[in-house]
Amino acid sequence: MQHPEYAYLDLCQYVLDNGNKKDDRTGTGVLSVFGYQMRFDLNKGFPLLTTKRVPFRLVVSELLWFIKGDTNIRFLLQHNNHIWDEWPFKKYVESEEYNGPDMTNFAHRSQQDEEFAKVYQEEKEKFCNRILEDDEFAKKWGSIGPAAYGAQWRSFQGPYGSTDQLKEVIEQIKSNPDSRRHLVVSWNANQFSHGEALLPPCHTLFQFYVADGKLSCQLYQRSGDIFLGVPFNISSYALLTHLIAHECGLQVGEFIHSLGDAHIYLNHIEQVKTQLSREPKPLPTLKLNPEVKSVFDFNMDDIQIIGYDPHPTIKAPIAV
Repeated sequence: MQHPEYAYLDLCQYVLDNGNKKDDRTGTGVLSVFGYQMRFDLNKGFPLLTTKRVPFRLVVSELLWFIKGDTNIRFLLQHNNHIWDEWPFKKYVESEEYNGPDMTNFAHRSQQDEEFAKVYQEEKEKFCNRILEDDEFAKKWGSIGPAAYGAQWRSFQGPYGSTDQLKEVIEQIKSNPDSRRHLVVSWNANQFSHGEALLPPCHTLFQFYVADGKLSCQLYQRSGDIFLGVPFNISSYALLTHLIAHECGLQVGEFIHSLGDAHIYLNHIEQVKTQLSREPKPLPTLKLNPEVKSVFDFNMDDIQIIGYDPHPTIKAPIAV
């Protein structure tokens, strides 16, 4: 029987073999395909990749951040999670309030110039420390915008006011499990057209499905950074499915990941090849605190991964 991780590894190989070379928003360039689907049976282990280390605690803190409805990176920084730093930092260094060294095109320059990389890291560290220590600065510069995932999940803005989509979908699963309307939508085009998102959501909607006492989830992701982003997305939505199944008294079924533009950045190709050269190891298992009954009450210590023994980390630059 093929290891479940090949659902992801086959995607990597497919894009290397068939991807279209394209320009992109970041100026990095990608190999891209349009339309791809992966399926993970959540009863065959928790889909946290083993061919490279995926930092599970970062996955957990990010998901709890979304569930809280938070859009400010202060919560993430309090949990030593820096995966969203670059976007508010970019907004800050492009503002008139910033008076430090020139940070133009910092993502690319930091990969090509070691001296600049040191300056960039120092400036970003100062920025993050101010977010943690200065309430007013955090309020002004720590947000990734009202169109971010947490806001869309918990307070989606429409013509009739605000909707807590996540809370509503959980109640629907409990009261009407056979409904075909168990959706949460993160794509609010009206907000994007008015510039309210530093990065419009890549995971645009997800839908739940109940059958035979099991909860499954399908994510549609308009844009997927295959090497850095997609491994997080797989484990994050698998975890969300487990949390909601736990609250609703269901077992878990499948996580189905449907991608629109699935791409490998050109400066990630060697890293992907390294990952493909490795053999997958046994998947870990997830342990949730049985005393916590609601998705909204989980904390970091209530969520544990057991038996995770991956290959080493493979580092790669993020495209901003």
